[in-house]
Amino acid sequence: MPTPRRTRADRRRATEARILGSARELFAEKGFERTTIRAVAAAAGVDPALVMQYFGSKRELFGQAVKETPAPLTATDTDELVDQLLASLGLKLGALPEGTLAMMRSMLTDRAAADQVRDSLGRQIDAIGAALPAAEDPELRAALIVTALLGVTVGHQLLGLAPLREASPERIAALLRPAVEALAGSR
Repeated sequence: MPTPRRTRADRRRATEARILGSARELFAEKGFERTTIRAVAAAAGVDPALVMQYFGSKRELFGQAVKETPAPLTATDTDELVDQLLASLGLKLGALPEGTLAMMRSMLTDRAAADQVRDSLGRQIDAIGAALPAAEDPELRAALIVTALLGVTVGHQLLGLAPLREASPERIAALLRPAVEALAGSR
């Protein structure tokens, strides 16, 4: 049975996906500053002009490569919220999506990447703050929870701190649980 012919639009989407995949890998490995359009094009097997045609600039390519939608909070009480937050830490200590790694690696050296991270973390803080019980300073508590989990993720994923790399996500979550519970106001 002959294979169906791919349309021009199908080929364009496939090329765009290949470019984005290569960009995610390179931004995750090298960060924004050290990744070039030429390197992305070479990794994707296309001409650098095609990358620019599809994405306009390195900044726009980066923005598309790191775009992701965080999972919504579904907790109905504080204990469930703590469980969900600590479960998300297990995901963050596993294989993070390359877009997330790219953003994390770039956030300290690139103002626009920092703005994207700030916006993303701000949405997480808002969601967690809204899910906290009528506690004092819910936004501050949420910010402390988010940055504590971010710090653990950075220590594990980017810095490769041996104690964090050697411990299981379950052990790390168990040790963090009392702190997260206290911040969430469930203790």
